[in-house]
Amino acid sequence: MVMMGLQLTDTLPFTDVYLHAMVRDKDGRKMSKSLGNVIDPLEVIDGCPLETLVEKLRGGNLKLSEVERAVKAHSEDFPEGIPKCGTDALRVGLLAYTVQGRDINLDIKRVVGYRMFCNKLWNAVRFMLGVFKETDFSDDDGAATTTTADALKAKFHKLAFRDRFILSRLAKTLDLMDAHLTNYAFGDAVRCLYEFFLNDLCDVYLEFVKPVVYGGGENDDDDQEAEGATTKKGSSSSREAVTLAKMTLWLCLDAGLRALHPLCPFVTEELWQRLPRSKKVQANLESIMVADYPTTSNIPVLLEAKSDDVEAQTAVVLACATAARSLRAQYDLRPKVAAKFFVKIKDSKTADRFQAQQQDFVTLANAETLTVLREDDPDPDGCAITIVDEALTVLVDLKGLVDVDAEITKLTKQIADLQPLIAKLRAKQADPTYLAKAPEKLRNADADKLANYAERRDTAQAAIAMWQNTRSQP
Repeated sequence: MVMMGLQLTDTLPFTDVYLHAMVRDKDGRKMSKSLGNVIDPLEVIDGCPLETLVEKLRGGNLKLSEVERAVKAHSEDFPEGIPKCGTDALRVGLLAYTVQGRDINLDIKRVVGYRMFCNKLWNAVRFMLGVFKETDFSDDDGAATTTTADALKAKFHKLAFRDRFILSRLAKTLDLMDAHLTNYAFGDAVRCLYEFFLNDLCDVYLEFVKPVVYGGGENDDDDQEAEGATTKKGSSSSREAVTLAKMTLWLCLDAGLRALHPLCPFVTEELWQRLPRSKKVQANLESIMVADYPTTSNIPVLLEAKSDDVEAQTAVVLACATAARSLRAQYDLRPKVAAKFFVKIKDSKTADRFQAQQQDFVTLANAETLTVLREDDPDPDGCAITIVDEALTVLVDLKGLVDVDAEITKLTKQIADLQPLIAKLRAKQADPTYLAKAPEKLRNADADKLANYAERRDTAQAAIAMWQNTRSQP
């Protein structure tokens, strides 16, 4: 390649050569025909049944003992053969291994895991593409064209917290990708984009904007700025909020796919080609391969979007939503059950910011209503409580949703089961022989176990008192 480049163009085709570590089998043995542990990349890409693997071993020149050993190993590792993983999954899987900094002990199961990542990426992006309409990309309005980033920058002050959050995460992801690729840290690059697509974009932002892009566009008022309780029904957003959310989502998909392309070329090319654009812009874009690699310097809005404060505030919302889901699971409140939630926040600044993201909490917690309480506000009666941290408490109103008598019976039985365990441990700790002869590790383990039992008993007793108080109220 070097000689041809110099002969035909008088320039070097590249200046750096990356030498990767040796690829071994999952047990760390060097791949060798004499061991029968060679993995053909084509068999990983296209898949291969176990019978074919065995036939190749028996048709070679291995000793009979080595053949039987290799057949046994293949039968244990691939009982149904090597599943079809595709080129991208194998490529990403091998790159992910480079974080080790030493020889790669290749386990095909890990490659299968990255096939699942590629599948989820495909399904998630295809779902997100359904958000957009043809009218969003006409040649007249300029939406989702090369000016999308500029349009977002011009209206940055109007972006919702959720939009600023994902743009901040995108900006930091691109900065990390630039550093990782510059330093040939391909494993870190894989992990960086994996977390952005699956955690930030799919699990968080996509859930945030579903009620915005699918259920709104009719209100001119932003419900997230409303005082008092936010309701699930009141989730329709202004037309401008819907447009900004779509533009933000489009920018994340466009930049994210371009960033992932060097690591995962085939899936990203197919998905990027499906991104809707105006006809004028589409005519000038032949392939993602020749598109500019995204950086914060060539997407100006991302320089302004980077914000630790916005990410920290969104983390508060996510923590509260997780606590709300735990309460639902604890009291068997199914998603279809309408539940009223309260979030009590001691810090006034955090409370003010949370007020602007109430609808995001309502969406993630599937709440009927949400009321933000300040430090001096009394706790509502008949509520179950979970503590997020010293400054945050999430409450759910259980009146009319839970059989109080059944809950008291269940808790009473739980206490009855714990009492003998507590008594047994206390008697054990009072025994002089135990104190003299039991190892310190065992004594500490018993002390931790006793503390856990006592805490569970006290929690159950407090819950019984709460339920009795709820039952006595009109």
